[in-house]
Amino acid sequence: MKTVVAITGASGIIYGIRLLEELEGEKALIITETAKRILEAETVYTVEQVMELADAVYHEDELFAPVASGSHRFDAMVICPCSESTLAKIASGIADNLVTRAAAVCMKERRKLVVVPRETPQSPIMLRNSLRLSEDGAIILPASPGFYPKPQTVEELVNFLVGKMLDQLGQPHELFRRWGD
Repeated sequence: MKTVVAITGASGIIYGIRLLEELEGEKALIITETAKRILEAETVYTVEQVMELADAVYHEDELFAPVASGSHRFDAMVICPCSESTLAKIASGIADNLVTRAAAVCMKERRKLVVVPRETPQSPIMLRNSLRLSEDGAIILPASPGFYPKPQTVEELVNFLVGKMLDQLGQPHELFRRWGD
């Protein structure tokens, strides 16, 4: 499987990092400049360490990158975390950087697009943008971990959410105990 992972400027960068660590197959990474600053504020990882988790890395301004074209084959895209600005642009059809352009490619080519917003509370505008994307075929997977596996650490909370993303991509994992297990 070939997956594009975009990490945008929202809190919750660790979710995107853990996804890159667990995701199988070929991985292309787009990391925004704002995400790089948040990464330094929220984690012990360096930008270089995160970029090493991907097979290819693109800057948000690289609109001539392969993932910007519908003729370039990839299976899915996960935007994690997804800033509300990025979500709004995608919902409105604005493709002004590589993240939003690759998402537009997913939508037009009917490829799987998983969007992981990490904002709370959400305004009515944010909710409408999420609804619009969902109605258009994207999967909205809010960064809301479950508590039925009885997590004891922050890592277990993160793993739950990453496991839910992997479920959407059809990748088997054992990152959390499933309901009824």
